[in-house]
Amino acid sequence: MEKKPVITVKNLVKNYGDFAAVRDVSFEVYEGEIFGLLGPNGAGKTTTLEIIETLREKTSGEIIVDGFSVDTNADSIKQRIGVQLQAAGYYPNLNLSELIDLFSGLYGITKKPMEMLGKVALTDKAKAKYKQLSGGQKQRFSIATTLINNPRIIFLDEPTTGLDPQARRNLWNLIREIRDAGTTVVITTHYMDEAEVLCDRVAFIDGGKVIGIDTPDNFIDKLVESGFERPKQVKAANLEDVFINMTGKEWRES
Repeated sequence: MEKKPVITVKNLVKNYGDFAAVRDVSFEVYEGEIFGLLGPNGAGKTTTLEIIETLREKTSGEIIVDGFSVDTNADSIKQRIGVQLQAAGYYPNLNLSELIDLFSGLYGITKKPMEMLGKVALTDKAKAKYKQLSGGQKQRFSIATTLINNPRIIFLDEPTTGLDPQARRNLWNLIREIRDAGTTVVITTHYMDEAEVLCDRVAFIDGGKVIGIDTPDNFIDKLVESGFERPKQVKAANLEDVFINMTGKEWRES
């Protein structure tokens, strides 16, 4: 069955004066996949995502999100996407239930806080304030807020930065569950092991240009076929696997 693109980016350009942050970027994200946008700092990843999310104006090019153009239907796009807020977006004196109610109101819909918190294993923290949460809990809560408006697509910007290995792997499982429930996920990450195990396809961006799009397996196989060899013997597990195996997989909230 042919995969249907839910995001189409064609010839996207973003200039800041004489500086070209995004230079003729084109790619598609298919419905129901986890798609990774990878690249070094300053590569143009965040700018590209913010334009797709209708948060930033483009210089030229075409972007279609779930059948709607960013030029003519930005409001329709906003209703169909979930964007992860940075920590500054949360009111410090409200508890998690109250924050879910607040965000639901902003979308003009009604959601049961415990239902949303249940999706990210935080029902026991319903009365806790955001600032009292651990790093992993904060990330899970921010993902819950992206799901409030039943989005077709969610955008997660480096969702596991700063988390310990258990929290990181549990968040991977959560992101897979969201994908399996029918929501397309677009993530940025600096952790290549994360992109390798989590993403169905990845696009590498460097210098404001897409320099490759494929599945992680295909990228790795092509590199190996080219004669590339790792300087160290590749083992069937890594030190993070040992850490998880020895310490368990349950959430540790510090």
